[in-house]
Amino acid sequence: MDNFARLLKESWTLVEEDRDRLSGRFYARLFLLDPGLRKLFPVEMTGQGDRILDAIVTATQVMDDPESFDEYLRSLGRDHRKYHVDAAHYATMGVALLDALRSTAGTGWNLEYDQAWRDAYAAITATMLAGAESDENPPYWHAEVLTHERYGTDTAVLTVRALQHPLVWQAGQYVSVEVPRHLPQVWRTYSVANAPNDDNVLEFHVRTPAGAGWVSGALVRRTKPGDLLRVAAPMGSMTVDRDSGRDILCVAGGVGLAPVKAMVEELAGWNRARWVHVFYGARHADELYGLAGLEELVAAHPWLSVTPSCSDDPDFDGERGDVPDVVARYGPWTSHDCYVSGSAPMVRATLRALAEDEVPPQHIRYDTFGNL
Repeated sequence: MDNFARLLKESWTLVEEDRDRLSGRFYARLFLLDPGLRKLFPVEMTGQGDRILDAIVTATQVMDDPESFDEYLRSLGRDHRKYHVDAAHYATMGVALLDALRSTAGTGWNLEYDQAWRDAYAAITATMLAGAESDENPPYWHAEVLTHERYGTDTAVLTVRALQHPLVWQAGQYVSVEVPRHLPQVWRTYSVANAPNDDNVLEFHVRTPAGAGWVSGALVRRTKPGDLLRVAAPMGSMTVDRDSGRDILCVAGGVGLAPVKAMVEELAGWNRARWVHVFYGARHADELYGLAGLEELVAAHPWLSVTPSCSDDPDFDGERGDVPDVVARYGPWTSHDCYVSGSAPMVRATLRALAEDEVPPQHIRYDTFGNL
């Protein structure tokens, strides 16, 4: 397995700096092999290739961890049911992927790399198909928007009710969301911002920069109560370990608050002995849209503390600085279970701070957020 993983990672270095060309060649070959597959993809393909390539690369990187490999790919297979792909589609994608890898890598590609990717792709698709076939849920749920509240120009909190069929998730997980009225066949992942409940109601926190489009823009600016969305199967492993006796550190930046809020709500139902410390950061005080709700939870649960911080607001009456730096000032966190959620730079900085604090990697879980 070590040699197999080495071949995958070594060969990936031949193409990773040229992902746009790799993506373009992959789709050109895919649609040439089977023109009917084009209807499974959105009209505007920008960004679509990166998602598929990211999924494949992530899968190849965890192949030397059988438990993570199996769990990730089974979830991915269940999630891909929303695209209505089958075994024949996966086979065609495999041919297109290998052709794109060979042509992009050029003379550096060799037979060993070719066989490693063939074997990896076969294992990936077999596990994804097994996950899809074992799922008794629908490919996606229709969901009605119940409430929609704006915070400033770029953030919205909305609740939806999944219709017709129970949707089971764990606090800290995320789902894919489609806005079929505005952007059919374009999906974007969002963490569920509330603990599981019997009402099939999910809360989402969505942020989009001014002038941006895509799914986040549609959810913030064009969605209203009564609209119908589609929600796919829950994924993700940033969930509370109930068997642990360690105290908990949660670090959230911006709408990264969503999974942290869900976990705190879940903990409120059963936690009595573990201290929970939440650090919640933004640039300005008016971007701490979820602070009032957190403070209500603090008032009700003595084991919970919340420390807000602002990185670019000299008038803020609280901690100043980037949230990873604030967290580092309050350490050590070596004996805690740590959960981190926010933008990619914020998560990377927090992980560095926790590593410097010698927190064991197995005690850290994280999710990163981007914008569409």
